[in-house]
Amino acid sequence: MAAKQAEQALVDRWRAVRALHARTQCEIDRALHGHGLCASDFEVLDILAEGTGSGGCSYRVQEISESVHLSQSALSRLIARLEKEGLVERGMCPEDRRGVRVSLTGKGRALHGEMLPVQRPVLARMLADG
Repeated sequence: MAAKQAEQALVDRWRAVRALHARTQCEIDRALHGHGLCASDFEVLDILAEGTGSGGCSYRVQEISESVHLSQSALSRLIARLEKEGLVERGMCPEDRRGVRVSLTGKGRALHGEMLPVQRPVLARMLADG
């Protein structure tokens, strides 16, 4: 009986984490929508703005995919859209010519800076303890 209760508690906790993630994602989407971004767009810009990838201020697509929870094809489409909007640029990876590096443009860095005070309060509100 105790094992069954422990298992149910684990499942309940997992579902609560998923529900919190979904609610937070929706709130971020709502906050950024008027600025032409969604939560996933911002997450990629945010990762690139950190500039701690193996290439300094650029990241291999694989490095980005380790931080965002999108399929490789969805991430490639997102990056292509951000590039079309002039927010990121792609270039060949010098250490592996099959690889692609992505970096922020000046426009992307400026938009990230404008959206940071929009996104972070949503995170603070949604993830506040208590």
